Amino acid sequence: MHIEDHWLREARRVPSPNANARPDGEISAVVLHGISLPPGEFGGDAIERLFTNTLAAEAHPAFAAIAALRVSAHLLIRRDGECVQFVPFDRRAWHAGKSRWFDGERLREDLNDFTIGIELEGTDELPYRDAQYRQLAAVLTVLMRHYPAIDPARITGHAHIAPLRKSDPGPAFDWAYLRRWLAGPA
Repeated sequence: MHIEDHWLREARRVPSPNANARPDGEISAVVLHGISLPPGEFGGDAIERLFTNTLAAEAHPAFAAIAALRVSAHLLIRRDGECVQFVPFDRRAWHAGKSRWFDGERLREDLNDFTIGIELEGTDELPYRDAQYRQLAAVLTVLMRHYPAIDPARITGHAHIAPLRKSDPGPAFDWAYLRRWLAGPA
């Protein structure tokens, strides 16, 4: 895998308008998320439509409450391992929302300012697929190589930075399995 001009060369590009400049240019951590639209369903274009502000509120009862949201992530890793990139890594994607994280000795807020957001197509309850772990490990490896401030200790979940608001990537996400993939194929 390769990063060129802050885009993952191997990812399909679907540019999102929901991004802006990073205030300090810092890229030093990764936040993992889980998403399925409609909830519990996989495939289709609803996630891409959400991140590009083209999700029709009337297309599904679950969409009425979220269609007007202005959110994005840098990457989506689908169930089959396909990577879709919405925002270049040097720009701030709108994925973490109200968040806070102990970064060493200091509490930091507004994690969108310095993190890369990666969505995994899935739910809190259903296991993620091997293809997703393989692709995620490959992506994280290239990110750590290209942005040296990122290391395995600086990879966290949405639930860890917004624990009263979010639960993803959820208990079905196997952190130990991901660490094994980062150390080399299982």
